[in-house]
Amino acid sequence: MSEASTFDSLRAAGWTDLTTEGFTGYVGPFWFRGDAHNHEVGMLVESRHANSHIGTLHGGVVMTFADIGLGSAMSKALGAKARGYVTLSLQTQFVSVARVGEFITCKPEIVRQARDVVFIRGLIKTGEKTIASAEGIWKEMASAR
Repeated sequence: MSEASTFDSLRAAGWTDLTTEGFTGYVGPFWFRGDAHNHEVGMLVESRHANSHIGTLHGGVVMTFADIGLGSAMSKALGAKARGYVTLSLQTQFVSVARVGEFITCKPEIVRQARDVVFIRGLIKTGEKTIASAEGIWKEMASAR
């Protein structure tokens, strides 16, 4: 299946792509669907994301995807205020692999929201197969208060 037809299929399934600048733009595009309380993030694994010698998704890309996927929950929950938050801690546990051509997803969950920190977790999957779990803490920067 071509990339264009894959993207058309994702749009038909309710996904919206986010193309942005900077590092996030280089790694993406990322795909989103759902609302502020129940959403998921996705990404099509391309050859540029892979360990070229074995054709599997590179762990650094998984961690980047976890950061963006989990952070999106905070962004949805806090709206414009979320721009003042940064990743304080991120733990990722790898349990399987994804391969070039697969679509990975993350359904983030806010575990707790305190005054200036947010605790978030999620599973990263391809289809029904979990490839990683992640949990992180986001903190409001003092300059954003």
